[in-house]
Amino acid sequence: MSEPRTPTAVDAVAEQYLDDYSAHDPIEATMLGVLGHDDRLPDFTPEWWQSGSQLRLRTLAALERAEPVDRTDRITIAALRDELEAREAVYAAGQDEPHISVMFTPMQVIRDVFDLMPTDTAEHWETVLTRLQAVPTSVDGYIASLRWAAERGEVRARRQISECANQCSDYVGPDGFFTRFTEQAAPQSGELSRTLRAELAAAGQRAAQSYEGLEAFLRDELLPQGRERDACGRDLYRLHLRQYLGSSVDLDETYAWGQEELARITAEMSATADRIKPGATVAEAIAHLDEAGTHTLPDTDALRAWMQETSDAAVAALADTHFDIPQAIRTLECHIAPTHQGGIYYTPPSEDLVTRPGRMWWSVPKGVTRFATWRERTTVYHEGVPGHHLQGAQTIYRKEMLNRWRRVGAWVSGHGEGWALYAERLMADLGFLDDPADYLGMLDGQSLRAARVVLDMGVHCELPAPAEVGGGDWTYDKAWQFLSAHANMAEGFRRFELNRYLGWPGQAPSYKIGERLWLQLRDDARRREGNAFDLKAFHRRALDLGSVGLDTLRAAVLQEI
Repeated sequence: MSEPRTPTAVDAVAEQYLDDYSAHDPIEATMLGVLGHDDRLPDFTPEWWQSGSQLRLRTLAALERAEPVDRTDRITIAALRDELEAREAVYAAGQDEPHISVMFTPMQVIRDVFDLMPTDTAEHWETVLTRLQAVPTSVDGYIASLRWAAERGEVRARRQISECANQCSDYVGPDGFFTRFTEQAAPQSGELSRTLRAELAAAGQRAAQSYEGLEAFLRDELLPQGRERDACGRDLYRLHLRQYLGSSVDLDETYAWGQEELARITAEMSATADRIKPGATVAEAIAHLDEAGTHTLPDTDALRAWMQETSDAAVAALADTHFDIPQAIRTLECHIAPTHQGGIYYTPPSEDLVTRPGRMWWSVPKGVTRFATWRERTTVYHEGVPGHHLQGAQTIYRKEMLNRWRRVGAWVSGHGEGWALYAERLMADLGFLDDPADYLGMLDGQSLRAARVVLDMGVHCELPAPAEVGGGDWTYDKAWQFLSAHANMAEGFRRFELNRYLGWPGQAPSYKIGERLWLQLRDDARRREGNAFDLKAFHRRALDLGSVGLDTLRAAVLQEI
């Protein structure tokens, strides 16, 4: 690593924001790997949401006063201002307090954060206990926010409320998460005292009871007030999409592009199916692969081992050749998540790159017991290297270049998820998906991401449905028919995916739209630099910026800022 740059006033503003934000949201601090907050939870009351707004406004005012001294400062100002203003617009529109969805709301993250906490020693379990004891207060605060918003006429769709009530059942009772989590407490070193075990059991029971209360509130009080309409509307959708992209796009043009991109991918899938089995349709080629069993894993233990092996092989092959991968971040742990909600996700290493490594998690729905590697190899590249792990961990590593907020706290979905999709396509270009089965898996994932653009934008902006589902207005049944036609996955996965889109507007399309903007940026850089263009250098230059909004990324890479 080179000599670190001298910290500036702009760095101080950004780092103060990271410190204040971590204290404000201890869950996010744990997810970001910021140490020192693992014993607390946010209270999620309306006052808590308001204090987040006040923090953003104070930081924006401080940014206005800070004088940039170099290009790095100018990029920090652009990136941080963009994030704060986008988040503040969503809050000002009244979208925070009523937020309930099947993924990444207070209801889920209160539980999910325990997956990330160290549990190797008795001292770690004492910290877990303190946080567990805060769960009832945090859940009650979330209920207070939902009730506060409902009193003002802001209630989300009945579908999301009902599905979240169903999710609560995974957390409660003798087979629920909190009971199993505390009963199975087993440090790698030392022993838990009888007192600590009893306190953990009691705290787990109280946490489970708080989710029983949440479920009752959702079913009995909030559900009757919920709206039938899933769509958020065009104006709110524009705010949400802007937040997830760090860029504004033409909604109608992007909707048309999504349909064109989906048609292109569908045609390429047909051609690939013919390579797998001459004359076969895509469905027939998939059936052939699954029946042959050559790309099949029998259980989650085999899945986890295969994930780890595939990830390790990618790191070994790409390091020092196609990418600069520092030795300190070449470890990535693969895990089966303890929940069954569906979805695959990555959590970055802790800020010190020691306390917690980067991790890839697979949340397997109940009843899913067999796994096809041809579907999942591309996902390992998406979540690991050269996808999220390379992107996130190497940014944390760049202490000599970036302030702590740029390294640890900045995350824009369109940038991060767009890069991960771009990384999948790059792995195909580099020959890692030359097996037609694996290549079909990559295309299958691309099909899903393109379908998300069409479905998410179409439903929430109330645009005309495609002719293949009868045109006219979107309905749940049309959305299900459309998704099923373009996503080759088990029904449980598809149901979760559809409910996710309907309850989290703008997030899912950020993957494919982000990839589109990454590809456009690479093409523009190649045209500008001509014969001097070097792909490895482009990747390094772009990733060294950290996760910034896509407008800021473009301006920085093309030397316009």
